[in-house]
Amino acid sequence: MIELRDIYVRFGNFEALHGINVDVKEGEFFTFLGPSGCGKTTTLRTITGFIQPSAGNVFVNNIDITNVPIEKRNIGIVFQSYALFPSMTVYNNIAFGLKLKKIPSGKTDKKGEEGQRHYTGKELDAKVREIAKRVDLTDDQLGKAVSQLSGGQQQRVAIARALVTDPAIICMDEPLSNLDAKLRVQLRNELKAMQKKFGITTIYVTHDQEEALTLSDRIAVFNKGFIEQIGTPNEIYNHSATEFVCNFIGDINPLTGDIAAQLRLGEDMNHFIRLERLRVNASEESAMQLHGVIESVEYYGLYLKYFIDVNGQRLKAVEKNDGIAIYQPGQQVTLSMHPRDIMSYPAQA
Repeated sequence: MIELRDIYVRFGNFEALHGINVDVKEGEFFTFLGPSGCGKTTTLRTITGFIQPSAGNVFVNNIDITNVPIEKRNIGIVFQSYALFPSMTVYNNIAFGLKLKKIPSGKTDKKGEEGQRHYTGKELDAKVREIAKRVDLTDDQLGKAVSQLSGGQQQRVAIARALVTDPAIICMDEPLSNLDAKLRVQLRNELKAMQKKFGITTIYVTHDQEEALTLSDRIAVFNKGFIEQIGTPNEIYNHSATEFVCNFIGDINPLTGDIAAQLRLGEDMNHFIRLERLRVNASEESAMQLHGVIESVEYYGLYLKYFIDVNGQRLKAVEKNDGIAIYQPGQQVTLSMHPRDIMSYPAQA
């Protein structure tokens, strides 16, 4: 569906992207994830046409669109700020792109080329109301000014405006980042359901790891203009290809010094284990064990996070809250882990 081949982007002497290669499948929810300044938004803007690559090509359905103007790429865009027109009604915001778009007229001109025309008022109205209904905007809301809507409703307007022109692809640049935490969780669930309902190929940009893991079919993790790993959420989290990905995705325990020596881990490697892979006072055969003392406990309701002193080093462990086995600061505990759960990477010079 979408293919990026050896994309380089330079701004003067600064090279922002270093040979990016990505292949996005049709209907896929594909996320560009990484810290600020890593190149994820630059890659998105290269796909949409806002940035011309210094080298490389962008293909959609095996057609090279590298030099195709933005308005002819058939890509819907949802910006971080939504970029809605505050003085317009919701209806007119959604209809804006349709008023500019031309469709085949069914007639040919004197040169034998197919003519084009704008949507009629009736056609435009039908499309606006259809897309509004599909993103759960009511007729009453269509008549309101955008400024009268909540953040979640404004997001739906931005998505409707992007989808109403029937794009082959939709690109979203951190569309949830301006919302509060509770609304962000609610809307990301709606966003995923909406994407599956429409079946549209989606490129999503975020720095939020939890957002990427919950929404995506596949994820590309960016770092300093390179892609560190492309994979499913499970592959990215449980089988991190590089030390950067391992540390960037989720919380992690480094296993160093006396702990690494006690576990007989290789000295020329850096070793890590996820918090939920450490078991507190669990008697498991074939598990590696460490002994420590509870320093503190963080209570999250559904689960507990323990901070444990092991030979002067702090390890973190997450346990399901069963309401019974809750350990207290100062209590001695045994930590168990399986060798298969330790992720190891070559030590950097």
